[in-house]
Amino acid sequence: MSGVKRDSASRRGFLKTAAGAAAAPGLLQAADADQAIKVGLVGCGGRGSGAAAQALQADDYAVLTAVADIDRGQIDKSLAAIEGRHEGKNKVRVDKDRQFLGLNAFQKVIDSDVDVVLFATPPGFRPMHIKAAVEAGKHVFCEKPMAVDAPGTRSVLETVRLSREKKLSLVAGFCWRYNNSLTAIMERVHNGSIGSLVAYYATYYTNPVKPMPPAYERPIGMSDVEWQIRNWYNFVWLSGDGLVEQAVHSADKIAWAMRDEPPESCAAVGGRQIPAQDGNIFDHFEVNYLYPNGVRAFLGCRQIVGCHNENSDYILGSKGRALIGRGMLPTIEGETNWVFSGRQNNMYQEEHDVLFRSIRRGEPVNDGERMATSTMLAIMGRMAAYSGRQITWEEAMQSEERRFPEKLSWNMAYDPPPLARPGQTEFV
Repeated sequence: MSGVKRDSASRRGFLKTAAGAAAAPGLLQAADADQAIKVGLVGCGGRGSGAAAQALQADDYAVLTAVADIDRGQIDKSLAAIEGRHEGKNKVRVDKDRQFLGLNAFQKVIDSDVDVVLFATPPGFRPMHIKAAVEAGKHVFCEKPMAVDAPGTRSVLETVRLSREKKLSLVAGFCWRYNNSLTAIMERVHNGSIGSLVAYYATYYTNPVKPMPPAYERPIGMSDVEWQIRNWYNFVWLSGDGLVEQAVHSADKIAWAMRDEPPESCAAVGGRQIPAQDGNIFDHFEVNYLYPNGVRAFLGCRQIVGCHNENSDYILGSKGRALIGRGMLPTIEGETNWVFSGRQNNMYQEEHDVLFRSIRRGEPVNDGERMATSTMLAIMGRMAAYSGRQITWEEAMQSEERRFPEKLSWNMAYDPPPLARPGQTEFV
C-alpha cells in the first residue's frame, strides 16, 4: 500500500488488481495473508467498534489485527461485537499481544505493521494521533471533529499537507458528506436551484450525550486524568464541548453549503442551564456566522433532557428554500420543486467503502482541508460564546489558546479551566 515501507511492487500490483475482486472472487480466495489490508483500531467504544465493523465490510480482505484503548473490558466488548458482525469470516485476528492499553497504545497500534488506522478516541487526542499515523505512512480514518482548539487544528492542517505528499488516503467521519441524498441536494443548492444563498439555519437539539456523574462516584485513588478521560464528553480539553463534538455535523453542512469558504466572523451566546458538580462544558449554544455579501448562517444546539429535539437544516435562497431534516427526505421548494426520490445509502458504510476502494486502486482520497475548516467553524463558535466577543476567522485561526495539555500522563493531577463566563473569560 502507498506509504507502507514493507510493501513490494507485487503487493501494490495485487491491490490494484483486487479492486475488481467482485468480478473475480477466485483471485481473492487464492490470496495469501500478506495480500490483506491490515486494520488497526484506536478507541474501542461504540463508534470505534462500528467503524471497525464497517471497515471490514468495505473490503473482502480487510482484517483487524490490532486495537488500543484505556480499558481492558472495553477491548473485550469491542472485539466480541466486531466478531459478531463478521461471524465465521476470520476477519478479526487480534492476538493478545496486539491488544494495547494506555495513553501510548495508539503508537503501538501504528507500529504493529497495520496499513490503515481508525481513530475514534476523544477528539482532543486527534491531532497527535493522525500526525503519528501519517508520519508512519498509514492510511487514516478519523472520526470528527479533528481538534478541540486552534493549535490542534493548525497541526492537523500540517498533517494533511504531509498526507498528500505521501499519497495517503485520509477520510474524516463527517458522515453527511457521504450521504447520497444530501450530496444530491447540495449539488442543486450549488447549481442555483434556490437562487443566491441568503441564510442557513441549522438545529442540533438533543439529549445529553454522556451526563457527568456526581463526584462521589469517583473511585478512591483514581487520578484526575483517568477520571476526566472516562467522562471525556464533559471536559473541553477532551471533547471541545457539545458544539464542537456533536453539533459540528451541522457546522459541516453549513460549510458544505458555503463551498467550504470560511465566514468573516461570528457572534454567539451559550451557557450552562443544568448545573453539574464537575466538568466545564455548556449545554446550549446559538451561533451567528457572517459570510461575504451579508449571507448569514445560524446554528443552534442544546443538550438538555425534556426539551424539543430536532436535527434539521433550513437553507434559504433568493428563489426558494432547501430543507434537510431527520425523518424526511431532502426537499426543495420554490421556483423549482424537488424531492429526493432515490434509495438512501448507508453513509457510515460509504465512508469506508470510499477509503478502502481508494487504497485498492492506489488513488488516494483526502478530506483534509474541509475537515479542518468544519472543525474550526465549530471551535470559532465556542470561542465567541465563551468570551462573549465577536470573533473573526483570522483571530480564531491564529488563537494560541491550548485546551489540550502539552504534557499528559495517566496518573497526573490536572485541574482544567472553570466553566466559561461570557464577558469575563478572555479570548486568547
